[in-house]
Amino acid sequence: MSAEQTDEPDPLCSAKGCTAPARHQLLWNNPKIHTPDRRKVWLACDEHEEHLRTFLSARGFWKATEPFTPRR
Repeated sequence: MSAEQTDEPDPLCSAKGCTAPARHQLLWNNPKIHTPDRRKVWLACDEHEEHLRTFLSARGFWKATEPFTPRR
């Protein structure tokens, strides 16, 4: 095993109760408490990406969605 490989499982979707591997990262911030350049990250599987993005967008928190690839 090389120094870059780990035995850790792939990160999971941030949706409550979901155990699917993450495929997207939703970048967001709460403008009331975060500076404009700060980004928090929620991970999402294909099934929950739209739901989580809609939730964040409704609150004015969503900034971008990018592909997520776990580090190996």
